[in-house]
This record gives sequence, C-alpha cells and structure tokens, in this order.
Amino acid sequence: MRFDRIRLRNFKPYDDTDLQLADGVTVIHGLNGSGKSSLLEGCFFALYGGKALDETLEDVISNGEDECDVDLWFTHDGGQYHIAREIREYGGTPSTTKCVLERTDATGDDAVTIEGATDVRAFVTELLRMDAEAFVNCAYVRQGEVNKLIEASPTDRQDMIDDLLQLGKLEEYRERAREARLGVNDVLADKRGGLNELESQIEQKEAQNLHERRNALQSDLDEIDAEIDRFEANKESAEETLADAEEILETYEERREQVESVAEDIDELEDDIADTEREREVLRDRITETRDRIESLEDDVDDLLAETEIEQASEETIADRQDALTDRESTLRDEKTEADQQAKMFTTQADNLESRADELEADAEGNRAEADELETEADRRAQQLADQREQIASMAEEIEGLKSEFDDAPADFGEAESHLAELKSEREDLRSDQQAVSRELNTLQQSIEEAERLRAEGKCPECGQPVEDSPHVESLADDRERLDELQAERDDLAEERERLDEQIERAEELADVESEVATLRQNRENMQELLAEKESNADEKRETAETRREEANDLESEADEKRDDAETLREKAETKREEADDLADRLETVDAEQETLDRLDTKLDAITDAEREIDNLRDKRESLADLNDERRDRLADLRERRTELQDAVDDEEIDSARAEQERAESYLEKVEPKLEELRERRDETQSKIGGVEADIAQLEELREQYTALETRVDRLESLHAETERLEAMYGDLRAELRQRNVGKLETLLNETFDLIYGNDAYARIRLDDSYELTVFQKDGSALDPTQLSGGERALFNLSLRCAIYRLLAEGIEGAAPMPPLILDEPTVFLDSGHVSRLVDLVEEMRDLGVRQIVMVSHDEELVGAADDLVTVEKNATTNRSSVRRERGATVAELESLADD
Repeated sequence: MRFDRIRLRNFKPYDDTDLQLADGVTVIHGLNGSGKSSLLEGCFFALYGGKALDETLEDVISNGEDECDVDLWFTHDGGQYHIAREIREYGGTPSTTKCVLERTDATGDDAVTIEGATDVRAFVTELLRMDAEAFVNCAYVRQGEVNKLIEASPTDRQDMIDDLLQLGKLEEYRERAREARLGVNDVLADKRGGLNELESQIEQKEAQNLHERRNALQSDLDEIDAEIDRFEANKESAEETLADAEEILETYEERREQVESVAEDIDELEDDIADTEREREVLRDRITETRDRIESLEDDVDDLLAETEIEQASEETIADRQDALTDRESTLRDEKTEADQQAKMFTTQADNLESRADELEADAEGNRAEADELETEADRRAQQLADQREQIASMAEEIEGLKSEFDDAPADFGEAESHLAELKSEREDLRSDQQAVSRELNTLQQSIEEAERLRAEGKCPECGQPVEDSPHVESLADDRERLDELQAERDDLAEERERLDEQIERAEELADVESEVATLRQNRENMQELLAEKESNADEKRETAETRREEANDLESEADEKRDDAETLREKAETKREEADDLADRLETVDAEQETLDRLDTKLDAITDAEREIDNLRDKRESLADLNDERRDRLADLRERRTELQDAVDDEEIDSARAEQERAESYLEKVEPKLEELRERRDETQSKIGGVEADIAQLEELREQYTALETRVDRLESLHAETERLEAMYGDLRAELRQRNVGKLETLLNETFDLIYGNDAYARIRLDDSYELTVFQKDGSALDPTQLSGGERALFNLSLRCAIYRLLAEGIEGAAPMPPLILDEPTVFLDSGHVSRLVDLVEEMRDLGVRQIVMVSHDEELVGAADDLVTVEKNATTNRSSVRRERGATVAELESLADD
C-alpha cells in the first residue's frame, strides 16, 4: 500500500494544503508546533474517521472555521482509491456530512463506491486487514508512543500482537463456540426438565378413564333431550290456543277503539264548526274597523293637500310636484356649493398671502443677520492670516535648524536612507557569519563531548576501539584548538555586530530628520496655498454682506404688498358667505314642501292598503262558511258509522275467548321453568362431555409434544458434543499458530535488533508463547526490556514494531500489501549514536521491500537519509501551516532549511 496524495482544508492548523507523496523514505521537517504530526493525523483520520482521534470532531476543525474537508488518495494491491470526508458544524455541534470511498481506476464489475462513515471504516478495515488500533500498533508509531508495546501489560501486549497476526479472530471464534456450547447446555437442561414434566402429565391424564366417563355422560344427555321434546310439544299447543283467544279479543278491542275514535272525531268536528263561526264574527268586526281607518286617512290627506301648491291628491300630481322641487333643490344646492367654494378660495388665498408676507419678513431678517455674520467672519479671517504668516516664517527657521544636524554626520542631507540600507545589509552578512560559526561550534562541542565520554570509557574518540596503540589519539587536541579559534572568532563577530548596531541607530536618527524636514516643507507649501485662498475669501464675504442687506430691503417691500392683497380677498370672501346663507334658507323651504309631499304619498298608500285588506277579509269569511258546510256533511257520516260499529259486538264470544286465554297462560307459566331446568341440565351435561373431550385431546397433544421434545433433546445432545469439539479446535489452532508465529517473529526481531544495536553488550532476545520479552546479555544474564536505557528501549520497541511489520508483510494468508511504515518523532528518546542506528533500520526496511516510509523529524541525520523532504512552516500572523516538498534536496540545502 502507498499514500499517493493528501489534501486538507481547515484541518487543525492547515488552511488549504495539497501534498503529493512518493515511494521511498519521506521526511516531514519543520519547527516544533508547526503542524508536522497533523499531516499524518490527516491520513489516519481519512482512513478510520473518528476512531483515529484522541479528541472530538470539534478539535479537528481549524479555529474560527465551521467546516473541514479531508481527501486521501492511496494505492493498494494494484487498485487506486480515494476517500473524501466532510465535517460541518451546525448549532455548535460538528458532524460528518459526507464520507465516500471510491476505487478510481475501476470500471464495470471492479467499480467500488462506499458511502457513510461506518461503512467506509468497515471497508478499510477489511481491505487493510487491520482496524485503527491495529494500524497504530503495527504501521503507525505515533509521537510519544514509541515504547507502547514494551510498557504494555503482558495481557494487553498479547492481545495487540494476536490481533495484528489475525489470531484474535480465532480467540473470538473460540469464545463464540464456548458461548454456543453454554447456550446449548442451558437449552438442553431446560428441555430435559420439560420432557420429565410431560411424562408426569400424561400419566395423570391416563389415570382418569376419560373415554368411559364420556360414554356415561352421553347416555344422560339423550334422556334429557327426549323429555325436553315432550314438554316443548305441549307448550306449542298451549301457545296456539292462546293465540286464537288473543285474536278474538284483539278484534273486539279494535272495534271498541274504532267506536271511541269515531266519537272523538264527532266531538272534534262539532268544536271546529263552532270555532269557525266565531272566527267569521271576528273578521266582520275587522272589516268595520278598517272602514273607519280609511275615513281618518282621507281627512289627513285633505289637511296635507292644503299645505302644498297642488289642487288634487293623486300619484301623478304628487310625482310631478316632487320632480319640480328636486330640480329646484339641485339648482339651489349647486349655487350654494359654488358660493361656499369661492368664499373658501378667497380665504385660503388671503391666508397664503399673509403667510408669504411673514416668510418674506423672516427672510429679510435672516439676510441682515447673515450680513452681520459675514462681516464678523471677514474680520476674524484677517486676524488668522496674520497668525499664519508668522507660522510660515517659523517653519522656515525650523527647517534650517534640522538641516544643520547633517554638518558633522557620516552622510550628506538627502542620502541618509541609502546609508541606512547599506549598514543593514552589512549587518545581515555579519549575522550569517555568526550563524555559520555557531553551527560549527555546536557540532564541534558535541563531537568533543562524545569523544571525551568514549575516552573516559577507554575507547578512541574517532573509531571507538581501545585507545591503546591508536593512531588517532591526538585528534581530540586538534578539535579543542579549533574550538578555541571558533570561540575567538565568535567574540570578534559579536563586537563587530555591536559597532554596526550603533552606526545603524545613528543612521536611523538621520533618516528620521530627513523625513521630518520633508514633512515641514510640505506643511509650509500647504499653508501658503491656504493663505492665498483665505485672503480672497475675506473680500468675498464683505461683498456678500452688502448684497444681503439690499435683498432684505426688497423683501420687506414685497411683504407689505402681499398684506394689502390679502385684505381685499378677505372682503370678497365675506360677500360670498352672505350669498351662501341666503341660498341655504331657500333650500330649507324646498325641503319642507318635499317632506309634506312624502307624507301625503304615504297616506294615499295606506288608504290603498286598507281597501285591499277589506277585500281579503271578505274573501276569507266566505271561505270559512264553505268549510263549515263541508264539516257538517262529514259529521252526519261519522254519526252513522258509530251506530254500525256498536251493533257488531258479540258479548258471549268475548267471554269464552277470555276463559281460553287464562287457561293457556296458566300452563305456559308452569311449563317454562320446567324447560329451563331441563335445558340447564342438558347444558351442564354437554359442558362435562366437552371437558372430558378436551382432556382427551390434551392427552393426545401431550403425547405428540413428548415425542417431538424427545427428538429435540437427542439433537441438542449431539449439538452440545459438536460445540465442545469446535471450542477445543479453535483453542488448539490458536496455540499452534501462535507458536509458529512466535518463532518466526523472534527470528525477525533478533535480526532487526542485531542490525541496529549489534555490540558486545547483548547476545539475543527471547520471545515466549505469551509474548513475554527477555533480553540476554553476552554474559548470559537476562534483562527485562524496561531495564534498558531510554534510547535502547526506543530502539528495542522500533525493532519489535518493524519485526511485526515484516511478519505481516511476509505472510498471513499469503503476502499482503502493507500500509506505509509511519514514524512520528522516533528520535525523541535517542542520542546522536542511536539516531545513526535508526537510519540503518530505515535503510534495512527499505531494502526488505517496504514501499513507503514516512517520518516526522527535525533530526539532520534522518533528513539527510530521505529521498523526499517535506518542509512544514507556520505563518506567525495567521497561525496557519503550509507545506513545501523538496524532492532530492542536498545536505547543504537541508542545513540551510534548518537554519531558516
């Protein structure tokens, strides 16, 4: 597997970063806190999402942003893949809004598209054969976790390595088999108990002689049914006799009810005839009252007619007079409206003229006030002009005084800026010389310290061999002499730096003087221009003041004319108001006559309505007379029908029917309780038969259940034995595979450790079946890895990590494409000697076929061993990081980058 490209947007310190990665060894280089590790975390997060985080989603989004994108392109087992993750913050809570994995080189059946964070993580786990935890335990040595496997407890270390070697699945399968065995055992015990219970229930049912009990109950039921049939036949005969008697009595009742109904109809008709006659008398009285009302209305018409100018009261004459009055009213109303409008218009015009006169007078007063202000302002500006002329003269003297500071200066006036630039350039060159001397001095000091340590141990400082008879014993003295020279050179450069700093400070003061002179000259020119403008402006203000006084006089004259015109218009308005009042009186006369005509028309309508009412009352009275004649004919018919019904009743037949009814009702009262008793006995017997039959059916069902359960118990016993064998098989297989892998892993671990730490101190490393690690010294004594020094423990752990990595790559289910080997700050616990061995380890892993190794480090030796260099820089202003890839950089270039 190989990481091809990583793109980050708003991820931790990265604003928008896109980085291409290649085969070989890539070192990510930069200052502490610049964001080097965040690049690797971005790759890890792209693969496994939230499972790759030690923090929350909120922490991966850059400060001040509310969204984040991470894209990773990688190649695995010949396929090319792209994972895109998007995080968006809504309501203060971040969540993954997009997670898609695609195989970008596939078509047709090879195409792969996975959506959703959970599904993508599951696909990556299956594709790489490791989850997020296995990834960091094998391929990703995170910062500060270099000793994780050594410091882990034996149980945790065993679980970690078993999971990496895919043995954890066998333990998982063994646990599943064990759980299945225990589950089958629980079910088997439960079913055996059920089988015993069924056997007991069957024995109890068989002891009850259920079939004999059912036959006896059936005989009792047949006898009860025969007796019920006899009583029901007698009951049916009695019910027929009762029905015949009730029919005769019902016919008698119907005829009696008919006689009563006819009698009621006769009484009702007699009452209706009397009521109708009374209603006819009332109608006759209402006709008389209506005639009296008509006479009163005719008198009112004569009185109203006298108040009008018409001679006859008819609809036509009233309508003609109303039309004439309407026309007259319209004419008068139009004339009044016109008079009112003219009066209002004259008044408005007069008000407007007086308002305009007030405005003109106010404007005149304002012009005079403005003239006074203009003259005052002209006098004030004349005084300002005198003050500014004095300031201009003072500026000229100040300029000459500043220029005199250049009399004894190292630069002429006008050349201070260029002189300052030359001094700063000289100081930059001096700073570069200081940095070069400091780097050489630090390197030489470290070399001398290491040499003194080795010499104290009795070894040559250069070759590390015993110091006796070594040709290099005098090199340490040469290094100390060179160290003294460098320290003297460093002190000389420091003195030269102080001298330059003093000259630069003086040059900066001269440059400030030049800048101040330029500012004063510009201010003097600006004040001279303003002076000319203000002199012209003062004269203009005096001329404007004279003009404003003349305008004020003209405005007062115009205001007097406007007031005279307003008085004339008010007199015209009063004349029009008097004319409107006269027209209003004439309109009132017309309105009064119109009202009289309306009343007269109303009286005539009332007379017409009263005459129509008399005609209606007469018609209704005649209709009531006809109705009573019809009722009298109906009354005669009803009296004849009542006589016929009374003659049709037979008293002897009715008495006989009543006697039969009593006898039948008496028998039915007695037979019904008897039948109820027999039916209850029948129901009870049938219920008993049903209970016995249910017991018989239950017995058969219990026998069937027993047979089925007996068969299932046999199967469960067989399944229990099979799960026992399966559990033992998985345990034996895990132990066998672990032993095989332990032997291979121990061999690879010793090869790797010998490569990076081969010396006289340690002989070999032992790894037992429980992954317990022991280091043996040359003298045969055993050490726990935790007893090693910090650097040795770090190299030991890296050896174990690389050995596991090699074992996985060389075969679990055949060779597998492994992920990149990622080392985040692996030198944190290493001194310079151990770093060299780490470089050897990296070279060895590359030679063994590890396609891609990515390291985060600022160690120059690791940087020098890299095929590609990625430099990470952080902008101090925006606090955002950026990356720059330096392919194939030389050692000198890398040292320059480190100095920067």
